Amino acid sequence: MDLGTANSIVIHNDQVVIDEPSIVAIDKMTNKIVAVGKRAQQMQGKENRTIETIRPLRGGVIADFEMAQHLIREFIKMTSATRSFFSPALRMVICIPSGITNVEERAVRESAEQAGAKEIRMIHEPMAAAIGIGIDVLEPMGHMVVDIGGGTAEIAVISLGGIVCNKSIRVAGDEFNENICEYMKKQHNMIIGERTAEKVKMEVGSAVSELDNPPEDFATLGRDMLTGIPKEILVNYKEVAHALDKSIARIESAIMEALAETPPELAADIYKNGIYLAGGGSLLRGLDRRISAKTKLQVHVAEDPLRAVARGTSAALKNFNKFSFLIK
Repeated sequence: MDLGTANSIVIHNDQVVIDEPSIVAIDKMTNKIVAVGKRAQQMQGKENRTIETIRPLRGGVIADFEMAQHLIREFIKMTSATRSFFSPALRMVICIPSGITNVEERAVRESAEQAGAKEIRMIHEPMAAAIGIGIDVLEPMGHMVVDIGGGTAEIAVISLGGIVCNKSIRVAGDEFNENICEYMKKQHNMIIGERTAEKVKMEVGSAVSELDNPPEDFATLGRDMLTGIPKEILVNYKEVAHALDKSIARIESAIMEALAETPPELAADIYKNGIYLAGGGSLLRGLDRRISAKTKLQVHVAEDPLRAVARGTSAALKNFNKFSFLIK
């Protein structure tokens, strides 16, 4: 299971059985779960007085323990309805950020236990991403993986089945959305919601101000700050690139710091192999070009980067004996 800040993915026998947003909708009057995943996401920002939508994970870790339990439990139910994968003796491998604290790790483990899992193992996200991309993490060869998810950007240099040096920063998809919301306020006097910011990022998001195949301007709907009346503004990719510039610069700085800490022999390997990008954030237009320009290294975007971590987690469980020392 890739229990992500924005989306959660469950893979069984190399098949994605769940790919849902990590959102729970709850009835505040009865304290009962109304919806999870895509149905809950549709309610986000449109709640009435009795319905509240909650994202239990923030910054790659559990922010709401009780809601995280509900989320995992509901995903187990959704999977059990169609498959016999989740048996009473459920074994789960969950990926966690490399910079997670012991308290945060315990919260993930206990949430899964409370949701019905009998045996829980953890694997660090950069390692899972590397396995999912297809890198042989056990060989004596240095590889740099940058996994940009919803809550964190994980940068790690991997060799001989271990993380040699890593950086974990809470600058990723969620912060990009906040940057877009702030930009719309300052430049267009318009307030937009989190879901709209996510749409803007997906439709016209860019890390650079010059693209070979630029997307068409995106009609963004929101509320005028001065009049309070709904209005529409056309947003182009150059504006989004400007809005995201500082956050992407922080990711670049973290990559440069990780490279500066890399032993010289591994640095030579990274020069030959380049940097691998995974996670939903790697789909941002021009991000690979920008990082390549900054580091003077080749940058490769993983095939299906959204599911690279989940695929790696699945492979670690499937080949448990081979990767047992990577899973704790």
